[in-house]
Amino acid sequence: MTRIATRPCPFRESEMLRQGGIHPVLARLFAARGLTDPRDLSAELTALIPPPGLLHIDAAAVFLADAIAAGKRMVIVADYDCDGATACATALRGLRAMGAKVDFIVPNRFEYGYGLTPEIVALTAREKAPDIIITVDNGIASIDGVEEAKRRGIEVVVTDHHLPGDKLPDARVIVNPNQPACGFPSKNLAGVGVVFYVLLALRAELRRRGVFDAQTQPKLDHLLDLVALGTVADVVKLDTNNRILVAQGLKRMRAGRMHAGVAALFRVAGRQARCATPFDLGFALGPRLNAAGRLEDMSLGIECLITDDEGRAWALAQQLNEINLKRREIEAEMQDAALLHLDDFQPAQSTTISVFDDTWHQGVIGIVASRLKEKFYRPTITFAPAGDGWIKGSGRSIAGFHLRDALDLVSKRAPSLIDKFGGHAMAAGLSIRAEAFDAFAQAFEAVGRALLTEQQLERVIETDGPLEDAYFTPQFIEILDGIVWGQGFAPPVFCDEFRVVSQRILKERHLKLLLEKNGARYDAIWFGRTDAVGERARVAFRLDANEYNGTTRVQLMVEHAEPA
Repeated sequence: MTRIATRPCPFRESEMLRQGGIHPVLARLFAARGLTDPRDLSAELTALIPPPGLLHIDAAAVFLADAIAAGKRMVIVADYDCDGATACATALRGLRAMGAKVDFIVPNRFEYGYGLTPEIVALTAREKAPDIIITVDNGIASIDGVEEAKRRGIEVVVTDHHLPGDKLPDARVIVNPNQPACGFPSKNLAGVGVVFYVLLALRAELRRRGVFDAQTQPKLDHLLDLVALGTVADVVKLDTNNRILVAQGLKRMRAGRMHAGVAALFRVAGRQARCATPFDLGFALGPRLNAAGRLEDMSLGIECLITDDEGRAWALAQQLNEINLKRREIEAEMQDAALLHLDDFQPAQSTTISVFDDTWHQGVIGIVASRLKEKFYRPTITFAPAGDGWIKGSGRSIAGFHLRDALDLVSKRAPSLIDKFGGHAMAAGLSIRAEAFDAFAQAFEAVGRALLTEQQLERVIETDGPLEDAYFTPQFIEILDGIVWGQGFAPPVFCDEFRVVSQRILKERHLKLLLEKNGARYDAIWFGRTDAVGERARVAFRLDANEYNGTTRVQLMVEHAEPA
C-alpha cells in the first residue's frame, strides 16, 4: 500500500520565516522540515561548526604535524565507495599541500573485505612500508587490523563516521563524531567530511607552529567539490553543517572551479556543471565512481579525482563510465533473477526480504537490495557468494527500522549465525555461512515482526500540499534549485487534484500525462509506471524545468497518483 500524506507545517514558524524575508513558499517548506532560524540557512563557511568540537581532533592534528616535521611515511587506507574515494582524494591533496609524504591503497573488496583487516595491514606494509596508516571512511570496527599494525610498529589514525561496536580499536587517535563521548553537534558528517575537518585542524596546528601564516597556508576550500560529492553520494543527513559543505562544493562546481576529475565526470555523465545539483552528484557522478569499487578497483576512481591532467581525467572518467554501463547490465540481470526468487512473495505476510543467488556478483547486491526495498517497501538483504562456503549480504532499510541494530539483535538471539556485520540505520552488510541462509532469513523475519508495525510497512509519500498556480514557473524552479535539498532535508513534493486530459505509454515503461488544473495544462511523466490513472487524480509531484528547442517549460515529475 502507498498513500499520499501532507507534511505538517507549523504556521507560526512559517509566518516568522516569511516576515524575516524568506520567499512565502520556501518559508512553508523550511518550517515543515523543522528549520525555524534563518541563520540555519547560511551557506557560508564561517557558519561551520568549528573543528575543536570533534573529540581527539586536536590530538590528531598534533600527531600529524609531528609526523610531517619528522618526514614520516603515511599511507591512506580507503573504503571502496564514493565517500571513501573522495575522502582519500581529499586527504591526499590536503596532506600533500601541507608537506606530508603520503600515498594510498584501496584493497580489493573481494579479496580483503571491508575495513582495516590484518590482511590489508600486511599488504600495506609489504607494498608501501609506512610509518603511519590513516583510515578514511572506515576503521572504527577494525580491532584486529589495528592490533596487527601495532605489532608491525605502524601507528594508526582512524578517521571514520560509521557507528562503533561495543569496543573501539586501540589506535593512536580516533576521530569519529559517532564515537562515545564525542559531543560534536553534527553526527551526520560523511567520511569525507571528517577528513576535511582533520585537515582544517592540522592546518591550524601548522599555523600555530609558524609553518604557515594566513597568507601562505594551503587553501582547503579548493577541496570542497570533493567533500560535496562524497557527502551527497553517501546519503548522510543534510543537516545545517552538511548543507554548508555541499552548498560550497556546488558553488565551486557551478563556477567551473572544480578538480579535473569532477569536471570529467560531469562531462561523461552528460550533465552541466554550471547548474550542478545534489541530484547530479547522487545519481550521475556518484554511481560512476561507485561502479569501480563494485566491479573492479576503486584506485581508478581515486586516480580520476587526484590527477590535475585534464586528458588523463577524461580517459579515466570514460573508463568509469564503461564500468558503470557493465554494472547496470549485471544489475538488470540480478534484478530479474531476484523477482523470480520472489515470485510467491506475499508482502502482506512478511515484514522483511532475504534473497540469495549463487550466480550473483557481490559488488552489485546493495543496489539490487535497494531496488527490491523500493518495490516491496520491506527491509531487504540480498546475498552473493564470497568463496569458501561464505556468502555476503548487503541490506537496505525503510524508515523506522534501524538495520544495523536489527542485525545486532539477530546476532544476540542467535550468536553463531552472523560472522561479521556493520553499517548504519538505512544500510548494512554482513557475512554468514551459505548453509545458514535459511536460518538467518527466519531470524531476520522474527526481528522484523517484533519491531515493525503495520503502519511502518505502509509507504507514505510525504508532500508539501498544493502549490499556488503563480509558482508553476521556470523562475520558481530556479529558486528551488538554489537550495541544497537531500537526505533529511527532503526536496519539495507538492500534491493537488488534476483532470487527466490525456495519457499514453512511452517506451513501454513510462506514463506520459497531460494534466489540467484551473484552466492551465501541464505535461507530466510518471517513470516506471504503465497502468493508466482515472479521469481525475490526486497527484504527488516534483517540479522540473524541461528545456526543448531553446524553450523552457514546466513539467511535473509524478511520484504517485491516486483516484481523486
